Amino acid sequence: MSYDLSHEEILRYSRHLLIPEVGLEGQRKLLQSSVLVIGTGGLGSPVALYLAAAGVGRIGLVDYDVVDFSNLQRQVIHGMEGLGELKVESARRRMLDLNPDIQVDVYNEPFTSDNAMRIAAEYDVIIDGTDNFPTRYLTNDVCVFLGKPNVYGSIFRFDGQVSVFDARRGPCYRCLFPEPPPPGLVPSCAEGGVLGVLPGTIGTLQATEALKLLLGIGEPLIGRLLLYNALDMSFEFVRLRKNPKCKICGPEPEVTDLIDYEAFCGVPGHDHEEGSAGVDWDITASELAQRLQAGNHIRLVDVREPHELEISRLPGATLIPLGQMAARLSELDSAEEIVLFCKAGTRSARALELLLSAGFRKVKNLKGGINAWAREVDPSLPIY
Repeated sequence: MSYDLSHEEILRYSRHLLIPEVGLEGQRKLLQSSVLVIGTGGLGSPVALYLAAAGVGRIGLVDYDVVDFSNLQRQVIHGMEGLGELKVESARRRMLDLNPDIQVDVYNEPFTSDNAMRIAAEYDVIIDGTDNFPTRYLTNDVCVFLGKPNVYGSIFRFDGQVSVFDARRGPCYRCLFPEPPPPGLVPSCAEGGVLGVLPGTIGTLQATEALKLLLGIGEPLIGRLLLYNALDMSFEFVRLRKNPKCKICGPEPEVTDLIDYEAFCGVPGHDHEEGSAGVDWDITASELAQRLQAGNHIRLVDVREPHELEISRLPGATLIPLGQMAARLSELDSAEEIVLFCKAGTRSARALELLLSAGFRKVKNLKGGINAWAREVDPSLPIY
């Protein structure tokens, strides 16, 4: 099918048309191509913006979150006017403002085993812009089953990774990571933070790989993992090989259908940060405040990092960072009532598991962390 560019499109894409590797024919390819972007956050923002600007004819966006004030430090596709709006709608509005001639389809729903094949089947390239292991494994498996390239990216603090997993021509994500890490071993950006510009760097590299794949030019990152560090501005490459024993793309696959990825990874398949230790071990901020006001003796233990005390703190709390908890258990008395807390309840839930394994029983996790305390008890504290 031929696609004739209008005079306006020729002017819009003129800098592409001047490149021999793209030209008119390449721009026609882009206009007739489709890309699915899973996640419209830190990575999805630059990916979606640059694919829209480049003239990819159809772009799908999968997300079910809303724009939050804390997103604006790095999720540059969203702005103040989008606060509280569905991310897919905020992103679509910005993309169509940038390029009204493209088609942007939105899927305001979680990407799950129930809908993933249906959604992904219509697109040429899949881009993983997520921040959780269940969705990463799901995206990989869908791409293997559908025979589509998976443009992978991940970020944390100052470090990023990029690769293209295409089981038809090289390794898949499971070849590199056959099993997910133990729950809680790898902190999320919500827990550990991320330099705001980092997802811009990694997301732009992902968009670059997607355009190369659609145009059929250059050497994509198939069989190579790019490692980037912003602090020393280093780019390194690790060669990847196809695993002949891979459970999904090997000659004798064990995984022949989509599975329960949350159960497989042992963590929720979403990016929301509020943690819980379960109803038997959680205490809400309001409940804790009532008990403290009633004069109950409760040992408050803050498992955050020391620099977080500059943001907010609870008076009288003992600071024992999660990473030091195992070595400092002797500082705690199992006969005391202990309430553990962190920023949002995730790290303190892991600390609670450690204390339970050491025989502590009079211990609770502050659900929602010190941020919940700021919302429900003491609004003078900032939320971060």
